[in-house]
Amino acid sequence: MNRVLVCGTALPAGLVWAPASAAETAAFAGPSLGPVPVEFLFFAAVLAGVAIFHTHALRIAMGGAVLIALYKILWSPFKVGAGVSGLLTHLGHEWVLLSNLLLLLGFALLADRFEKSEVPALLPRFLPGGWQGGFVLLALVWALSGFLDNLAAAMIGGAIAHTVFKGRVHIGYLAAIVAASNAGGAGNVVGDTTATMIWIAGISPLEVAEAYIAAAVALVTFGIPLAMKQDAYMSLSRDFDAQAHVDWTRVAIVGFILVAAIVVDVLVNTRLAEISGLFPFLGATVWAAVLLTMSLRRPNWSLVPGAFKGAVTATPAATLPASP
Repeated sequence: MNRVLVCGTALPAGLVWAPASAAETAAFAGPSLGPVPVEFLFFAAVLAGVAIFHTHALRIAMGGAVLIALYKILWSPFKVGAGVSGLLTHLGHEWVLLSNLLLLLGFALLADRFEKSEVPALLPRFLPGGWQGGFVLLALVWALSGFLDNLAAAMIGGAIAHTVFKGRVHIGYLAAIVAASNAGGAGNVVGDTTATMIWIAGISPLEVAEAYIAAAVALVTFGIPLAMKQDAYMSLSRDFDAQAHVDWTRVAIVGFILVAAIVVDVLVNTRLAEISGLFPFLGATVWAAVLLTMSLRRPNWSLVPGAFKGAVTATPAATLPASP
C-alpha cells in the first residue's frame, strides 16, 4: 500500500494530511480516514478495549489517554494550538470537566448510603417477578435520571440491582443500567448540563421534551432483551427481609446530597452561566454535602480507591477534544 512520510513516520496514503502551521491550526483537523478523524478511531478502540477487557479497564483507559495525547501533539493539532503548548492549553480549558470526574467518588459514597438505608432490601416486595422485574428496575433508573444526574441514577440503580439479584448482575444488565440512566434525561433540562445549556440559550424546555419518544423506544429496545438475559443469569429474588427497617437518616442524607447537586447545577447554569466553566461547582457541592453529613452517618471511605480508579478510567472521554 502506498504511504506518505509525515514527521519521519509512515502514514497510509488514504489518510488526509494538512500542514500544522500556527496560522492554519484553526482550520486543521489532522489526518482522517474518509470523513472520520483518526483520533476518533483511537477513541473507539479504547472504548471497545474497556468494554471487552473490563478487568484491565484502568490500564487500557490510561494507555489510550496517553496514546491519543501523543498523537494529537505530534500529528493532529488541538483546536487551541499545536504541540505540547496546545495540550496544556486544552487541559487548562478542560480542568473543570476533569475535576468533575471526581463526582464519581461522591456518588459512590451516596450509592453505598442508599444501599445501607435498607430501601433496596424492601424493593423485591414491590417489583414483579421474572424478567419483568428487571425491566421495571431499568424503567425506574430511566425515570430517576430525568431529574437526577445520570451518574447518581446509574449508581443507585446498580446498588438496587446488587441487592435484588443477590450480587450476581450480568455485565449486559449493568450496561443497560448505564444506558437507561443516560436515555432517561434526554427530554428534561434538569439534571443534565447539556440540556440545561439549551435552556439557558433561550430555547423552551418543551423543545427537548420530544426526545422522550426516542428515549422510551431505546429503553424498550435494549431493556427487554437485557432484562431477559439477566433473568436467565440470575432471577430477581422475590424474598425480602421482613426484619429490614428503613434508616430514614441515610435516606435523608441521600436526598440532601441529590437536591443540593440539582439546585446548584440549575442555579449555576441559569444565573451564573458566565462563570460556570471556571470552577467545578457540581463536584464541590456533592463533596461539601458529603462532608456536612459525616456526623450523622459515617461514609464508607474504603470505597474511595475503587471509585477513583473508575474516575480515572473515564478520563479518555474528557481528553479527546472535538475536531477543530
